[in-house]
Amino acid sequence: MNRKVSSPAAPANPANPASRQQPHTGSYDGIEKHPAVKRLKDHARPRGLGFQIRKIGHVVLNCCDLERSIRFYTEVLGFQVSDVYPDEMVPGGMAFLRCNTDHHGIGLVGKLDGEAPNFELNHIAFEVGTLDEVLQAAKRLRESGAVIDFEGRRRAGVQIAVEFRDPDNHRLEIYWGIDQVGSTGEVRPPAEWKGAHSFREAIENPVRGQDTTLRDPSLLDKLERR
Repeated sequence: MNRKVSSPAAPANPANPASRQQPHTGSYDGIEKHPAVKRLKDHARPRGLGFQIRKIGHVVLNCCDLERSIRFYTEVLGFQVSDVYPDEMVPGGMAFLRCNTDHHGIGLVGKLDGEAPNFELNHIAFEVGTLDEVLQAAKRLRESGAVIDFEGRRRAGVQIAVEFRDPDNHRLEIYWGIDQVGSTGEVRPPAEWKGAHSFREAIENPVRGQDTTLRDPSLLDKLERR
């Protein structure tokens, strides 16, 4: 389905606050010794807490036009609608959408007055299973007319991602390849971060342990020709 879904106008400068990763040419080696970094990383889960959160269950977003947002999340991102509340049950109506076997991962409530300011909520990220799927998602987003803020690799976590806006200006991300932290709690040292501001840069200059071989190598060339 190739119907375009309206999105906010693209930012004039793609490297502005629309992207949380600003260009950096120096080394990240030693950043873990920064006083603010050390102080904040000292916070830890207390012993004997008695419970452990296993995953982020769902996020509920306010939107201006419920049907427009449902169309974007289903036709562009591939979610399925599980249930809908009419306006009589929730002012503006509400929809519950799923991307796996959970009843809903995203909720939409049609009561937003104007674009989302992105003050309290910075962004929401969705994981896919392969790098090829990130590029396929970027292709689909471009075809839909969505605003794209970033394509490439993030630094901490080293995931390769496309970041974009939904029709109400909420910031979203589709990613693959995020670092996994084992039982020792050791994370990748900052000296190994390789922020990249394009898919080609991320793929041709991988980080240690990240296999960026595409199943379909033509995807990258096709995306760059668009």
